[in-house]
Amino acid sequence: MKKKKVICFGEVLWDMLPTGKLPGGAPMNVAFHLNNFGVDAALISRIGTDDLGDELLDFMQQSGLDTSLVQRGTTHLTGVVKVNMDDHNEVTYKIVQPVAWDYILLEEKAVRTVAESDCFVFGSLAARNPGTRETLYEMVKSAPFKVFDVNLREPYYTRSVVEHLLQETDMVKMNAHELALIASWHNPLTDEKSAIRELAQRYETPTVCVTRGGAGAILWKDRKFYESKGFEVKLKDTIGSGDSFLAALIDGLLKGASPGESLERACAVGSLVATHQGATPTFSQDDIQNLANNAKRVG
Repeated sequence: MKKKKVICFGEVLWDMLPTGKLPGGAPMNVAFHLNNFGVDAALISRIGTDDLGDELLDFMQQSGLDTSLVQRGTTHLTGVVKVNMDDHNEVTYKIVQPVAWDYILLEEKAVRTVAESDCFVFGSLAARNPGTRETLYEMVKSAPFKVFDVNLREPYYTRSVVEHLLQETDMVKMNAHELALIASWHNPLTDEKSAIRELAQRYETPTVCVTRGGAGAILWKDRKFYESKGFEVKLKDTIGSGDSFLAALIDGLLKGASPGESLERACAVGSLVATHQGATPTFSQDDIQNLANNAKRVG
């Protein structure tokens, strides 16, 4: 079977933790895990011609990622994020601006690659700057299947940009807080399922996934709801859990697994990553299965 091709667009950076720096950025994290699942994953981003950029590029290449669409520039430095982990359940981030990934250029090769892919994944954070935002808007036009990873970080988003991206997407993933905020732009949040159905209808987005932190997730697909409870695990940190969840969900759906099966595995993967430090631990299919079979369910 031919490998599925997924292009992830946006930020790649260093997460500066109290214990040291770790590679990160939601698009890179998603691509990293997709690659480990056997998907042909490539990243469109931009880094500086500095030591941090060299290290990031080396990490991505050593991880097996296709970096042929990662741009380099001399004007802006490679991205960094200062991570506050005082509360391991609610990690906060100070995202430096401007940096290289704020200025991703529109390149013909990248547009062609997106058009030939099976899936194009993007988030809201990369759209904080007009340079990368306009590139993203053009890229979306050529994508056959678009996945919007809502990643609202104050003050790096606007309602108009988020709504534009929602209207352009085929599948959206967000957390419960983001659902409540987006729902409040039109009506007070009544209940989760009503808000999801209204969002899907308003923005003509057929597939909506909402994560519930440690309590699992809910998926609206083919006009049906699927739910999965979370797993009780020994938490290390939540950095990248949502990104690995999304990678597993995309992987399952692309490879023909049922929505329910895909959601269950995605919850297991997100929980497994939370037992490690950082966003990009490596693990096997057996590790995922062992957690799914043996970990106690939430609730």
